[in-house]
Amino acid sequence: MAENSTIARPYAQAAFDIAKGASALQAWSDMIELAAMVAADSNMAKAIDSPHVKDEDVVTLFLDVCGDKLDAAGQNFIRVLAENKRLNILKDIAVAYEQFRADSEGTLDAEVISAFPLTDAQQKNIVAGLKKRLGRDISLTTRVDETLIGGAIIRAGDMVIDGTVTRHLDDLTHALMR
Repeated sequence: MAENSTIARPYAQAAFDIAKGASALQAWSDMIELAAMVAADSNMAKAIDSPHVKDEDVVTLFLDVCGDKLDAAGQNFIRVLAENKRLNILKDIAVAYEQFRADSEGTLDAEVISAFPLTDAQQKNIVAGLKKRLGRDISLTTRVDETLIGGAIIRAGDMVIDGTVTRHLDDLTHALMR
């Protein structure tokens, strides 16, 4: 939901600033990811959303589930989120945090969806091309979607390159109908 991502951004920025100041970007990634998984649990989500459960009780339960995986700053972050009724958007906070981290580290996650598995050479060529075009280190993930017939879709940040046979056939159809 776009509204949740807008609300999540300042919390993610605050977490990122704390993590960067402490040189603990990976540790905070791990803590926020864990917290997002805990918040997504159906029983925890019921407790978070229940008007009958006090914020302090939710925090106590949440921190008990997380155990010693959260440091003092991470625990305080959870308390602030609970006080502001924002534990339910931890997944969005995690996504925004990772974007801030990637921007800071000069990396970008890219996904390639292809009709067939890509060879190592093809993956290296895609990474090299994206790095040259975007000026950032690329972390590539691939997946196969047999419904594409042929070609691939590349998603990197806000950029989408659709080089699938299906898209080319659609373009040809539209051109012929004009």
